[in-house]
Amino acid sequence: MEKNRRPRPRLLLALPAAVALLLGLDAGLDLLGTWAPITAGRLADSHGILMVLGFVGALVALERAVALANAGPRLGYAAPALLSAGALGQLHPAAAPAARVALVLGALALVATYVPLWRRQRDDAVLVQALGAVLALGATLLGAGGVPVPALLPWLAGFLVLTIVGERLELARLQVPAAGATLLVRLVLAFCAGVPASLLWPRVGAALLGLTLAALAGWLLRHDVARHTAARGTGLARFMGLSMLAGQAWLAVAAALWLVGGPTTSGPAYDALVHAVFLGFTMSMVVAHAPVILPAVSGVPVPFHPVMYVPVAALQLSLVVRLWLGDALGLEVARQAGGVVNVLAVLGFLGCVAWSASRRPAEPPPAHRPAAPVPALAGSPA
Repeated sequence: MEKNRRPRPRLLLALPAAVALLLGLDAGLDLLGTWAPITAGRLADSHGILMVLGFVGALVALERAVALANAGPRLGYAAPALLSAGALGQLHPAAAPAARVALVLGALALVATYVPLWRRQRDDAVLVQALGAVLALGATLLGAGGVPVPALLPWLAGFLVLTIVGERLELARLQVPAAGATLLVRLVLAFCAGVPASLLWPRVGAALLGLTLAALAGWLLRHDVARHTAARGTGLARFMGLSMLAGQAWLAVAAALWLVGGPTTSGPAYDALVHAVFLGFTMSMVVAHAPVILPAVSGVPVPFHPVMYVPVAALQLSLVVRLWLGDALGLEVARQAGGVVNVLAVLGFLGCVAWSASRRPAEPPPAHRPAAPVPALAGSPA
């Protein structure tokens, strides 16, 4: 058992992503106008790239690299290394040009990762995830060309949304009829059309993004296994199901914000949209899969414990406070308080994961073992 707890060397690639997360959370506190441990000049401006590409993007790329390495090639490990290095490198003015190149190369390496995966498994799920990686590449190219981060929101949101939706399709393949998978691909293509349209024709693009995002949220609610595991599962299965349902609800909120608010790159509407997508949807999905993904990547078991519900519930409630009382009703103290608890909730979940991983795992009785493999983020082998 102790042998199974030995970390794998590839865990080192997750360390820069963890640093990007901590710095991104610190930058979030700075942007809120509250106390932050570090207030370096470029840190606040780098908040979005640190969180989306340096943290979540690098973890997605690392998980994909693990899946690719299981099939033979190990070149996929370049993607997480380049993404996290690029996100961190932008913090120093002298390294910023090289960092932008690293982000482009990291996104390109992620796209390349899907080529052998597509050859191995030619299905709609891989196609949807690959399209998400293409959007990430587009975001890094535009960013390197000087397009500001707020204008890149549809590209970065599309990268994570399509990656996660594609993974959910892969896991629900047996339950989804061919017509349902075809519908999803069409919705994804429509969303992808709305992404460049948001730059060329902002109002048309925002409307298309809102409509397709609402349809994707509805597709997940209809076809994903989350509502079944939330209602009928126990332990980890129920925790994952409830977390994913919360994420789907926030995806619907983001769709409504795009439809009602139209194109936005600043102010309360922008704050609400950004955090509905990246904290409400994406982070809920990340915490849902963390007890499965982290052991697959690191080799260290992370047993589920009910205490994990505490930071997840805090994240959901603090988002309600931030978006409703803060952004919608204009109460600055609520926006700041909700944002601070957002950060504490993420840190609290990291603490729960570290505590769980440090515990000596106990063998559960056979009756308590899951009947089927637990789903993994972005199609990782269960």
